[in-house]
Amino acid sequence: MEKRKLTAYITYLEMTQRPAFRPPLPTGQPLALLRARNMSTAYYRFLYEEVGKAHHWMMRRRLDDAALDAIINSETTRLDVLYVEGCPAGYFEIDASRMPGETEIAYFGLVGKYTGMGLGRWLLGAAIDAAWEYGPQKITVHTNSLDHPRALPLYQKMGFVAVGRGEEEVEAWED
Repeated sequence: MEKRKLTAYITYLEMTQRPAFRPPLPTGQPLALLRARNMSTAYYRFLYEEVGKAHHWMMRRRLDDAALDAIINSETTRLDVLYVEGCPAGYFEIDASRMPGETEIAYFGLVGKYTGMGLGRWLLGAAIDAAWEYGPQKITVHTNSLDHPRALPLYQKMGFVAVGRGEEEVEAWED
């Protein structure tokens, strides 16, 4: 049976200066943002699915465990996981292996039940800060039309500027 295909309209964005503004920490529930080291592929796959399933993220699903482990536990990868009341609520992944002077926010998102609580803006601010720690000349990120509808406006509000557009066909996430 052939997989259902979807068209994703991609926006490539970059930031060339660290923003002066940092979103305040949301209040109302206990939060923790923890940097993960030596993450198991099983836990990474859990996070990737919980955050990305609704948006048809596929790239990491196709990797075998050895290839995925090599990426997520590389010296040039940073993973931070957001917990709300002790439960995983989202994560971001920084990739500093790209071109010299460039750091990418490779993955960023929240588990569905945690959207709309003001956490995304704060978590993106933390991801931006983490990406600047590598001392790049620019930070890149991309989003597409299958991501959360507020993703692109949030990136732009936080200081990213669109520098290109594209499209690709992706497989729909089906169980």
